[in-house]
Amino acid sequence: MEDVKKRKLDETSNGQSSLSLEQLRLLLDPLRRDQLLDLLLKLGSQYPSVAEEIKSIASADPVHRKLFVRGLAWDTTSETLCAAFQMHGEIEEGAVIIDKATAKSRGYGFITFKHMESTQSALKEPSKLIDGRLAVCNLACESLSSASITPDQALRKLYIGGLSPETTSEILLNFFCRHGEIEEGSVAYDKETNKSRGFGFVTYKTVEAARKAIDDPNKILGGRNITVKVADTQKGKVVQTQLPAAVVPIAISVPAGYAQQAHVVNTASVGYSAYPQSVAAYPSSAYPDHAATAAAPYPPQTQISYAPVAIKKELVGLPTAAPAGISGYPYYFPKQ
Repeated sequence: MEDVKKRKLDETSNGQSSLSLEQLRLLLDPLRRDQLLDLLLKLGSQYPSVAEEIKSIASADPVHRKLFVRGLAWDTTSETLCAAFQMHGEIEEGAVIIDKATAKSRGYGFITFKHMESTQSALKEPSKLIDGRLAVCNLACESLSSASITPDQALRKLYIGGLSPETTSEILLNFFCRHGEIEEGSVAYDKETNKSRGFGFVTYKTVEAARKAIDDPNKILGGRNITVKVADTQKGKVVQTQLPAAVVPIAISVPAGYAQQAHVVNTASVGYSAYPQSVAAYPSSAYPDHAATAAAPYPPQTQISYAPVAIKKELVGLPTAAPAGISGYPYYFPKQ
């Protein structure tokens, strides 16, 4: 028993495990993510070599080094974007995203640092004034997830209307920063002319600051009375509504001489909700006059004459009156 304990102590002192890599893998494979994280945290805090290994692996992954930058001015280039972030460290790659159809900026871009520490430094100052507009950055992996949007963002984002053409993003931000720290904000500019559209947006870091801006009675900027209200964050979303089904008249060619009736198609058969609708709701001109066609529904028919047929008298009786409803030639009954 003492020999077994001694052997285990010797293996521990030599930094070797009594388990093979395959055995360790089998043990770790069924563990949950939170259990693995706790295990690595303990190992990293106890053994500096493990901590360095974790750091090295994390730094090699671009997910920890790539930033998403939004709110850029339309005339911001990749060069000016990189110049605004190079103060944090060496940049591996940086570019403004250009629309393929128009060859113009789409208002956002990406920065990838060479080292993870540079990314962390940039995230400490997420808001940057670039070419007169306040741009905001965050990890690119977070920008693809709805989790990056806080629940109270709808209450922190304000719409500012009635701005003069001379009001720039910098003037707008300087005016509203008195109520609290601003996370994001700019004047809305036209993509084609790069001129102000007369409104903008300001997003505060706290709901309290946004409320102060709304309640502030002094709403005069650039010599104009401006509008300050909570932005409609649902405006850009497509609202799906049910369209009532309608009976649409469709003209169909009918040969002359036949009574023509309006043929209708129910749009419920092509994907709309089925709600019956009265045909009377449509113009009467869409339907033919039945009274006019009832007088002569069919064209005149050509009369055909038939040659008389000789019938032997001994086989038939004398002619008699035709039964009711039968007219034309004499009617004969067989001889009894």
